[in-house]
Amino acid sequence: MAKLTNEEIIASIKEMSILELNDLVKAIEEEFGVTAAAPVAAAAAPAEEETAAAGPTEVNLILKAVGPTKVKVIKAVQAITGLGLIDAKKLVDNCPATIKEKISPAEAEGHKATLVEAGAEVEIK
Repeated sequence: MAKLTNEEIIASIKEMSILELNDLVKAIEEEFGVTAAAPVAAAAAPAEEETAAAGPTEVNLILKAVGPTKVKVIKAVQAITGLGLIDAKKLVDNCPATIKEKISPAEAEGHKATLVEAGAEVEIK
């Protein structure tokens, strides 16, 4: 088997959709027994103090409106939350709905971009 270079792997990942990336992350977690959660560093206390002055450390991601592409929004919600298809549909049908609670602002922005790309109207509080 030919060994792939880092550049080839990155190029392949750039071509994947969000759902394909989510499946890849799950497969890697299962194969190697790891989690994609960010590690908690012992030296994070000074960084937390700096971010407290910069803004909130935990926010909620709220789906305000579905938009014209409901199926894409349901699939995006499913990928973000890890819910089943029926549960994700119920969540989308009950707009406005909180998609994720108490997440980092950076994570919220990433999820917001995914949902907006799918056609949804999203708010971060």
